Amino acid sequence: MINIENHIIGSGKIPFIIAEMSGNHNQSLDRALEIVEAAAKTGAHALKIQTYTPDTMTLDIDKDEFLIKNGKSLWTGKTLYNLYSEAFTPWDWHKPIFKRARELGIIPFSTPFDETAVDFLESLSVPCYKIASFENTDLALIKRVAATGKPIIISTGMASLSELDETVRTAREAGCNQLILLKCTSTYPATPENSNLLTIPHLKQSFNCEVGLSDHTLGTGVSVASVALGATIIEKHFTIKRADGGVDSMFSMEPHEMAQLVKETKNVALALGKVSYGPLDVEKTSIQFRRSLYVIKDINKGEKLTSQNVKAIRPGFGLAPKYIDKILGKTLRKKVKRGTPITWEIIL
Repeated sequence: MINIENHIIGSGKIPFIIAEMSGNHNQSLDRALEIVEAAAKTGAHALKIQTYTPDTMTLDIDKDEFLIKNGKSLWTGKTLYNLYSEAFTPWDWHKPIFKRARELGIIPFSTPFDETAVDFLESLSVPCYKIASFENTDLALIKRVAATGKPIIISTGMASLSELDETVRTAREAGCNQLILLKCTSTYPATPENSNLLTIPHLKQSFNCEVGLSDHTLGTGVSVASVALGATIIEKHFTIKRADGGVDSMFSMEPHEMAQLVKETKNVALALGKVSYGPLDVEKTSIQFRRSLYVIKDINKGEKLTSQNVKAIRPGFGLAPKYIDKILGKTLRKKVKRGTPITWEIIL
């Protein structure tokens, strides 16, 4: 079990839902605060931002590998530096964003991208940290975050099993004793066929930790399905309105979708329950509507029971249908009317 500000995360608990603001503030603090308020209204448990500057992420170079050339990318044609300049959350916004989140009862935290970001976030008393997929092999960063002693959520996108083993060992050896791994496909948007949710129970078994999903697919289906496979945390990008645009808007949830995700993942968690056979307490009144053996024609005393005068019908106050072969050919102790349940007491 993981404890983040008295919210217990683990098997049998309601899934912990994280609304990821990322760059959807579109460089407006007012909009960022509106996103916080909208996330809180959906019932999401946490609001996450990202802590970096363009200069802590990359170099201001506009050619070669610093230019996004993939024609299928949402950001093709941009330089890395320009993309991060557009998407980053100014550090002086963090305090008002966190303050508003706490006022509304939603847990604020962030993804740091270098050690200076960790130091800054520590000054704001964040309750936990997220490591992005692209940083899950940055062992120095992981050591610094683990040294805080706070829970760490690590996205597993692109990482091989051996890389994850090194990442997990590094985090634990550096002081992390509350670890969550998020299955993640690092494409934007991701597709259901590339989600590979069956990895979730394998991650849990392999690393003996809580496991969830960082979901970049559109809609709620993949996230809801992940809960049935053991996901205890779901992270989805969140915006007020996709039509407003922004670097992450295309694969971000709108408020009504996030509210639906909160509702449906809770329902799945409740529905999983436990291994159970036999009637539940709520089913006991329904037992009477099972089939059972009944007299379907008036029968005189001494007459035999036959397939013409006995039948398995509803309700269930007679003998169980499995006894049909045992009672056919038997005679009755007394006259019985149509609609009488067959019991051993009326049979000779």
